[in-house]
Amino acid sequence: MAKSAIDRLRSPQEPKIVKDMPPRVAHWAPPGGSMVIATPLEVDELIRQIPKGKVATINTLRDALASRHGTDIACPVTTGIFANIVMQAAAEEEMMGSKKVAPWWRVIKSDGKLNEKAPGGLAEHERRLAAEGWAFEQAGKKGRKLAGYDNRLATLR
Repeated sequence: MAKSAIDRLRSPQEPKIVKDMPPRVAHWAPPGGSMVIATPLEVDELIRQIPKGKVATINTLRDALASRHGTDIACPVTTGIFANIVMQAAAEEEMMGSKKVAPWWRVIKSDGKLNEKAPGGLAEHERRLAAEGWAFEQAGKKGRKLAGYDNRLATLR
């Protein structure tokens, strides 16, 4: 049986620091740099810090994780995967009646676009941000982007 997102979020894990990065990912950091592979719970904790009226990009999350662990970067692949786990876990918690969930809708792509993989897709992502007063711009044929998001990025630690 497949694990729920809540189970994947709460699964005991430890962050991993990678100092000798494999060649396929070495270009992400400066020569001799280091990378953290965080945990889903760490990403959840960061997302819960995003106040109403602010947003965070995946890069905002990555920068906070790298700073927290004293590394040059945080893994872009796993950070995105873990953000998705947080989003899905929050949706599961809401289905079970929880009112206090990680505000996943305040996480946007690094270019300001909404996330089509968010619970409920682009329409739900936009609906929740619009309820908090955000304006939008068209981004490509189907995409949507937050207007002025770069001036309202959350500071995460």
